[in-house]
Amino acid sequence: MEKGTFWSFSLGIVLAFLSGPGPLAGQQGFPYRVVFQASAIDGLPGLHSYAYGQHGGKWVLLGGRTDGLHPRQPFNSFPAAHQNTMIYLVDPSVPSVASVSISALQSPLTDQLQSSNMEFYQDGDFLILVGGYAYSNAEGDHMTFPYLTVVDLPGLVEDMTAGNAIHMNFHQVETDFFAVTGGVLGKIGDTYYLVGGHRFDGRYNPMNMPSFVQEYTNAIRKFKLTITQDSVVADQFVSVSDGVHLHRRDYNLLPQVRPDGSHGYTIFSGVFQLNEDLPFLYPVEITGSGYAPVPEFNQYLSNYHAAHVAIHDASENAMHNLFFGGISQYFYQDGELVENEDVPFVRTISRVTRNADGQYAEYKLPVEMPLFLGASAEFLINPDIPFAGKGIVAIDQVEEDSFLLGHIVGGIFSEAMNPFTFNNTQVTHAFDSVYQVYLVRDDGTTGMVPGPDGYHDFTIEAIPNPNSGNAFRLKVDAPVGGRLDLYLTSPEGEVFVNEQVEGLNAGESLLEIELEQAHIGFVYLTAVLDGRFVSTTTIVMH
Repeated sequence: MEKGTFWSFSLGIVLAFLSGPGPLAGQQGFPYRVVFQASAIDGLPGLHSYAYGQHGGKWVLLGGRTDGLHPRQPFNSFPAAHQNTMIYLVDPSVPSVASVSISALQSPLTDQLQSSNMEFYQDGDFLILVGGYAYSNAEGDHMTFPYLTVVDLPGLVEDMTAGNAIHMNFHQVETDFFAVTGGVLGKIGDTYYLVGGHRFDGRYNPMNMPSFVQEYTNAIRKFKLTITQDSVVADQFVSVSDGVHLHRRDYNLLPQVRPDGSHGYTIFSGVFQLNEDLPFLYPVEITGSGYAPVPEFNQYLSNYHAAHVAIHDASENAMHNLFFGGISQYFYQDGELVENEDVPFVRTISRVTRNADGQYAEYKLPVEMPLFLGASAEFLINPDIPFAGKGIVAIDQVEEDSFLLGHIVGGIFSEAMNPFTFNNTQVTHAFDSVYQVYLVRDDGTTGMVPGPDGYHDFTIEAIPNPNSGNAFRLKVDAPVGGRLDLYLTSPEGEVFVNEQVEGLNAGESLLEIELEQAHIGFVYLTAVLDGRFVSTTTIVMH
């Protein structure tokens, strides 16, 4: 990204710094422990980065890949031979697997149905598929597909079971609005939310050589659907942009019940920061009326998309969000929190809890994943347990002391923590087994393993505020020293200043800010310290 050119600064006097702990969220109880049970299902392929739906106790698995982590070499990354060209119908109760090839379907439907990292959402009997990345025979190259496809799940399950043709169960529309991969699709009210992600066309290249074109959406894209037996119509397109806080892909978006009882979502972590090839650590809350970053809290223990599940406890007005393995910049080793900027595979199972006051806390569960698993896997919730909303388990309504929470299906298995860094991706592959995940009630102490205190006291303040529009001072209170990244964003979400201050000291500092071009109205200032701590403020310029 090209740096902003409208910025100059001078470093002021460094004052004394007094460290202190952040406002640690309450030690919210979660009186359950996690128990795994391996379950091999004959005929189940290894898949990762796929989409799924559930109907009548059966799973429908579409798209994704059959290999492991993509290699570093552009000529060898995302080969078409490992795109999943089958639709699988899995009955975990038998267990049994049936399949049908998508080859009988017509392009462009076949292109999208063999893509990876589609955004998807099950809305009743319909599975909504958006975008995805794969090699296109028609285009002769890899691309992100500009399609939305609606799948009639009951019809597809019935036709696959009877051995009938399946083509009548798909309806597709095309617009570049849907050309997104690595985001997540949700729904609030009657509006669909396509959150984050990017458009990636061409072959991956770790050195950013010109073998691809990439553009983050930096947005929450909203739309509505009208679905009939014979067609689907997408309309009422709205895009809410933010070039800093929504610049994310390959993250976890979990549905939430807010403290006020309303429903929404929370973005947890994701990649990559604007100026660092490192994950975001702070969450972003999404409601029907807007979105709000939570920069004062860092989630350390799960950074990429992984198997996850949202659990609501109405008696405590709390949300418990569980993350199973995956890939993370931080993990525990011999009881100590360790940072690895190569962002390795981890076995950590973590919980981020939001209490009734809206405060967050992160915990490391004492049990770990059996292997380096969870990345690009999905958690298929047991459909027979109570729900507090779409995809949200109502834990206080469960009467059993031990119950099946759901299944972890597929994902990338790795024999090593850092196969990508050492160009050793051949030790990874798509996982072909299933783990049943049970919650077993205990006295509440088993799951109470405090993780890192995610709250920090990094703050910024513009002085004066309001100001003249082209000059002000920035008071910075930094818990550590390091590089300071400063972003100014317009109300439309455009980042018009992106600059760095090297060698900032811990403690209080004053920066003299002078913009070469005056601005009028509201602007948003975001400061990122040492790639870890974030603080935001709104500035009024006149």
